[in-house]
Amino acid sequence: MKAMILAAGLGTRLLPLTTDRPKALVEIAGRTLLEITLSRLRALGIREVIINVHHFADMILEYLKTNGNFGMRIEVSREEVLLDTGGGLKKAAYFFLEDSNCFDEPFILHNVDVISTIDLPRMVQVHTESSALATLAVQDRETSRYLLFDEQLQLCGRRSGSEQKTEFARTSQQVQALAFCGIHVISPRLFAMMIEESAFSIINSYLQLASRGNKILAFRADEYYWRDVGRLDNLMQAEQDLKQRVLP
Repeated sequence: MKAMILAAGLGTRLLPLTTDRPKALVEIAGRTLLEITLSRLRALGIREVIINVHHFADMILEYLKTNGNFGMRIEVSREEVLLDTGGGLKKAAYFFLEDSNCFDEPFILHNVDVISTIDLPRMVQVHTESSALATLAVQDRETSRYLLFDEQLQLCGRRSGSEQKTEFARTSQQVQALAFCGIHVISPRLFAMMIEESAFSIINSYLQLASRGNKILAFRADEYYWRDVGRLDNLMQAEQDLKQRVLP
């Protein structure tokens, strides 16, 4: 199984920590966000990872080299212009399509600035058993941007902004508004269906695909620890959690 870590962002919410380094190399209790994410993936048995980079890209390459790629096969997808989540994934498609059996095995897409105890093996199992195109880890918590799911936990829309503007990809009598956790399990079949070019959000692709009847599924992760550490206050809280052994 393979994975991609999204690490190309500018990290502006983490200033001044990202003045001289990429957010992937910001530390929590002496460990970089990139190391924490790689360790989570390695614990799942993943040994092949691609990382997209942009801001202070050479620092990430040197960090990986110094640490022997953490005993993994790691490739880097350098973005001269930021491509957002969808464009970044599409640029890295070759990494997931190089094997003859590639369409049979899903992969994980993971933001570098989220940490969690979400059960990734269980999430992969749910994805595989449901034959979903993509499975998204979600929680019932407050956020400025919600994804909407029907009774079968299939994506049907989104709600965002201070006015909570709602957009439906398809109709549903009853919807659940859930917060996305920045962790996906994806079938490589997705690449042939991505019609967008250049920079675009993967969420836009998911909504378009859901509108055409494709199964974009929610994985409820309410029982697990999760934190977006792309903000200073959350980063400091996660450090306290780590010291108190809330996190492994």
